[in-house]
Amino acid sequence: MIKQRAGQSRAATTEELVHGPTEEPRETEPDPERRVRRDTRPDAEWDADPEPARTRRPPLTPEARRARLQLAGIALALFAAMLAAKLLGSADAQQTALFYVGIPAVIALTVILTARPRSAVGTALATTTVGLALAGPLLDEGVVCLVIAAPLFYGVAAIIGGLVQKSRNHRGRAVAVAPLLLVLLAEGVGGFSLLPRDDAGTATVVVQATPEQVAAALAAQPSYGDFEEPFLRSVPFPEPVSATGDGLRVGDERHVTFTPRRSLGIGAETTPRAMSLRITRSQVSDAGGRLRFDVTNDTTLSRWMDLHAADVTWEAVGADRTRVTWSLRYTRTFDPSWYFGPLQRYATDLASEYLIETFAATAEQAAS
Repeated sequence: MIKQRAGQSRAATTEELVHGPTEEPRETEPDPERRVRRDTRPDAEWDADPEPARTRRPPLTPEARRARLQLAGIALALFAAMLAAKLLGSADAQQTALFYVGIPAVIALTVILTARPRSAVGTALATTTVGLALAGPLLDEGVVCLVIAAPLFYGVAAIIGGLVQKSRNHRGRAVAVAPLLLVLLAEGVGGFSLLPRDDAGTATVVVQATPEQVAAALAAQPSYGDFEEPFLRSVPFPEPVSATGDGLRVGDERHVTFTPRRSLGIGAETTPRAMSLRITRSQVSDAGGRLRFDVTNDTTLSRWMDLHAADVTWEAVGADRTRVTWSLRYTRTFDPSWYFGPLQRYATDLASEYLIETFAATAEQAAS
């Protein structure tokens, strides 16, 4: 055996002597054309680091996909119901129905299919956006209604979503808040209200004019200007355009025309808005005076409040200076009171200040 292996070794040695030593296989040279192609690329850098891989969102879970499809189904069902109601009511309003309903429906579906909420708060806000997009055509609401109510809707949705999120870890705390939510939801049922419904918005301004000049401005037909307050312009609040009627005696009337109401309802058209007032109390002297205008007809603010009267008082406070106070008395008809109460009070305060400045401009012009 040993001799055989030695023979094989000697044979291998002889083969090497005859043919030369065997070479190890070497790696083939890279394709020169491939290298040239790589060199000629405009963005090629031999020492550049490889581009980092883009992070991808985790795929939707079956539960999330199912919930999204349910929301889409609800939006489509509402869209079909509103469209069918319009087509049944009037065969000529097909384009109007598609315009007033189709745009909110597209917005709603876009939110549902593109938003990827990762929490209960995000889900609540996305659902609220869908509801607001469909509320205008469905409920025949106007721009003012949606703009004023939108912060309330989003705030409540965020609170409820936060409570749901907390309840997953702290169930006891979420249950403790439930009675408070029931109290807030009960406002308006059976006339229940946390805050008084009767209120008044008031403003006081010192005018550079005499009491007689202020009285003359109140007796004449006013010339209304644009709102300067950002809140009244952004809502947008109904703006007076013109007025008829004059005088300061009991029984004298005023008829004020406002900007028309623009509704978001299906096929809705602009509707005129106006307010009629009658003087029921009048005390005028050289040193000042007091007036009360009772509202006899109102198609302007009746959707938001029951405006009763406007009280105006003025008195001299110096040489050619008069203090004017304007109050708008109303009854709040919307709930919850903790939201609409301060909001309506703030709006009527600004409206009272606007009315004073409107008549003050006439009085100061006469004084100059």
